Amino acid sequence: MFAMALHDAALPADGQPLDEQALQKLQDDLPGDEILYDLAELFRVFGDTTRIKILYALFESELCVNDIAQVVGLSQSAVSHQLRLLKTSKLVKFRREGKAIYYSLDDDHVRSMIALGMEHVEE
Repeated sequence: MFAMALHDAALPADGQPLDEQALQKLQDDLPGDEILYDLAELFRVFGDTTRIKILYALFESELCVNDIAQVVGLSQSAVSHQLRLLKTSKLVKFRREGKAIYYSLDDDHVRSMIALGMEHVEE
């Protein structure tokens, strides 16, 4: 929705500054501070290499903490700490099977964000 608002604004093709009406539309279409804060927090969570490794490990299948720890080369304790942050940010979810807990990406949005990020950095 936000991208649509920016795209619909009358942007001059000649490099000239926007007129007052176009500037006002852009300003009116900006999301509220709370939404922008939440978005910044989401990107902050993505700003850690360890968490990205964990998310990438979960890209194809769900894993238990022990498997994640082996894949990313960290202790189970360190992985558990990062998984708590990822759960709080709604990037991963878990399910219990007996005593085992399996983690996976929360939804297709997370998968898309990772895929788009990888596509962007590999260009």
